[in-house]
Amino acid sequence: MANLKEIRNRIASVSSTMQITSAMKMVSAAKLKKAQDAITAMRPYADKLTELLQALSASMDSDSGSTYADNREVKKVLVVAITSNRGLCGAFNTNILKQCTNLVDTVHVGKQVDFLAVGKKANDFLEKKYTVIENHSGVYDDLTFDNVAAIAESLMEQFTTGSYDRIEIVYNKFKNAATQIVMTEQFLPIVPMVGEENSSTDYTFEPSKLEIIEQLIPKSLKTQLYKGIRDSFASEHGARMTAMHKATDNATELRDQLKLTYNKARQAAITNEILEIVGGAEALNN
Repeated sequence: MANLKEIRNRIASVSSTMQITSAMKMVSAAKLKKAQDAITAMRPYADKLTELLQALSASMDSDSGSTYADNREVKKVLVVAITSNRGLCGAFNTNILKQCTNLVDTVHVGKQVDFLAVGKKANDFLEKKYTVIENHSGVYDDLTFDNVAAIAESLMEQFTTGSYDRIEIVYNKFKNAATQIVMTEQFLPIVPMVGEENSSTDYTFEPSKLEIIEQLIPKSLKTQLYKGIRDSFASEHGARMTAMHKATDNATELRDQLKLTYNKARQAAITNEILEIVGGAEALNN
């Protein structure tokens, strides 16, 4: 059994760790509320805009379609990996990096797969094994639509110039504080909507379909990327809050066990001292 000083030092260390994890949990909880409100308000608009453009793209003739809907043979793929800049958030980043590796090893076998990192964790991991063409970790310092729009414009240029035949986004979709869903969405080319809902819808367009599409597509793509990063941002704080809550509970349990061990060791030491005193007294009496 460890001596009393060692146990006291461990109790102090665990208590200090518990204070840190508890503080991080409260910080993430405060940030989560704001991030959750932002993505909840934005998601219906982004989903409806994407649905509208998919329906329009599906109704366009193949000869007059948008360059952003150009389905060519896929030889080069660009994957936008959205993670966080910091750790201590459970499996939040690991799940994204596993999905990126899975895309390379199984989904896009035999194709050139490059990455664009949004988040320091993605860049640090992927650059060791794959080609990372850009790193936009600084976007979290000022997460605004304009800053994300600049990244989206770069992606659109990469596609229209033929640098890549397909662009995909991998991110954590926010469900609740304890649950994040790994999503892989096709960013470009635009996926036309198929099914009865699209075929039964008839619209009159003013101005032309092509002009509407050319104006709305860039805005829709910027919104889609912004939604993905916003989803990831909310998921990060939810994952960190949950991880720090569990860490605090574990630290509390460990501290209580150490205190119990300390008390047992202290009682044993006191008992031994009493026995030594009684034994010495008996020896003097004899």
